Amino acid sequence: MISTVEGEKKRAHRGRDVTGKIAETGTFLGKVWALAKPYFLKSEERGVALFLLGLILGMNFFLVWMSKNLNSWNRDFFTALQEKDSATFWRLLWSTEGLEALFFSWVGLVFVYIVVAVYRLWLTQFLTIRWRRWLTDVYYSQWLRDRTYYRMELTQTGTDNPEQRIEQDVDQFTQLTLSIVLGLISEIATLITFSVVLWNLSGSYTLPIFGGIEVPAYMFWTAIVYAFFGSYLTYRIGRPLVRVNFDLERYNADFRYRMVRTRENSESIALYGGEPQERSTLRDAFERIYDTYWRYMTLYKRLTWLTVFYAQVASIFPIVMQAPRYFSGEIPFGALTQTAGAFAQVQGSLSWFVDSFATLANWKAVVDRLTTFGESMERAQTEQTNAGITVAPHEGKDLVVSKVDVHLPNGATLLRNIDLTLPVGSRVVLQGPSGSGKTTLFRVLAGLWPFGSGQVRTPGGSEVLFIPQKPYMPIGTLRGALLYPRSSELLDDGTLRDALTRCRLEHLTARLDEVANWSMSLSPGEQQRVAFARALLLQPDWLFLDEATSALDAATEEQMYRTVIEALPGAAIVSIAHRPSVTQFHASRLVIDRETGTVRQAAIEQQEGGAP
Repeated sequence: MISTVEGEKKRAHRGRDVTGKIAETGTFLGKVWALAKPYFLKSEERGVALFLLGLILGMNFFLVWMSKNLNSWNRDFFTALQEKDSATFWRLLWSTEGLEALFFSWVGLVFVYIVVAVYRLWLTQFLTIRWRRWLTDVYYSQWLRDRTYYRMELTQTGTDNPEQRIEQDVDQFTQLTLSIVLGLISEIATLITFSVVLWNLSGSYTLPIFGGIEVPAYMFWTAIVYAFFGSYLTYRIGRPLVRVNFDLERYNADFRYRMVRTRENSESIALYGGEPQERSTLRDAFERIYDTYWRYMTLYKRLTWLTVFYAQVASIFPIVMQAPRYFSGEIPFGALTQTAGAFAQVQGSLSWFVDSFATLANWKAVVDRLTTFGESMERAQTEQTNAGITVAPHEGKDLVVSKVDVHLPNGATLLRNIDLTLPVGSRVVLQGPSGSGKTTLFRVLAGLWPFGSGQVRTPGGSEVLFIPQKPYMPIGTLRGALLYPRSSELLDDGTLRDALTRCRLEHLTARLDEVANWSMSLSPGEQQRVAFARALLLQPDWLFLDEATSALDAATEEQMYRTVIEALPGAAIVSIAHRPSVTQFHASRLVIDRETGTVRQAAIEQQEGGAP
């Protein structure tokens, strides 16, 4: 079993194989190949994937051969009906004259065809879900790697609704790609097989021009001309569907996301009485879906006019074309039906583009969405590599900030010329007016803020924990929420219950294995106390608190700080706080001057009864 580090390196490498290659190609088929190649040729599953793909292709070719046999059976069956040959009629339905005769009877042919068709579908679905699992892991690993998800939102250059790209578009891509590619290969095999049959059955036709020109295998050429005009008209009429499909999926995803936001912020919306505004926002979002779907309906109706007319004409066209030869006695009734069947197969293969255009349009839209998502992740990761503020570990034990200028995304300077050294074990409070850049400075120290210049050197090997004002509560067990982002199996129940008790959460000690959406189940104050319990359990060397007690009363706030200081005597604690009461738990303070954008360090005089 590979280590976690090795696993992350492999995920990053295969992610770059997929998303990086997409950015390097411009053609649609090149993008499809860039998405598919890593799984089938480079992944750890390539052996199984190629075996399944080869098996499915073999089944496809076998079914084409079976279709040819059914076409020949169809000729003999209807000829027997025409000639009132009852013995041949019943033998063709069911034969007991040996395995070969049984196989080529209707019962044998249909039974084998059904078995192979069912297992071909099952194996295709099996390959699809394996590929989807692999590609989904690639995308969400790339999305989470190096905090790409955060930087895409921070710079507002990311694609909309990444969760849709990873869940829905990857699903559709794997299904559509296998369906379209395997279907096309099958149609090519069908075309080659039945072109030979149709060529031999067609006979010749003399055109009444230039003194008469004889056209051999005229039914074959008629099928080609018929399919060509159908494909051309389909492309001309249906081309706008590609963009409409793209927009429709985007607006649907945006509508879902707005409803998720409403559910996640239900309490705030309810307190504000914001239902009318939310209703208006959702109505506007759905109006975009409605208008786009109306365009989709109009375009699809035009395409349907052509495809339905084309299919109906194709059902009778070959019989009409061969009817003169049948009425003249040149061919029997069975040959007429065989010709019609072969024409349908050839024309159907040549008309694959006509029949599949709506699917192809959706496929292209899916590939375009995955492409733009991959390019956005690549761009965010490149920006991180070229970030102006570098954060790197060093051998010392102190946190060192050297000549750091902090900019806003628009280039404006927020903080300038920051030079700080925070020794291990120090307790520092960061103060300043609202909007002066306190939280942004924390983001710089966490390596989240790329805008600016300078260097942050962190103590190598130290455990760091940042607690924001609204701590993250993952959906799952309370045990998992307490130990996030570590494994929930690291500590015993007694230790977890003790941490809850010390943080005034005794009422939660019996709910460790309860699964809930804790951000909705717990009050803001309880969530902040869970975050303090998390600090007690994870035992960080550096603890950063960003307004981490804003929802607590003064007595509880004091107990939280005293508990942390007692439990983490050697840890450095850096706090952002507006309340003067927090100052007593720190030995020094950093003050941001909003006018100049500078940071100065000042000592704190300990009050009587203050924290040690």
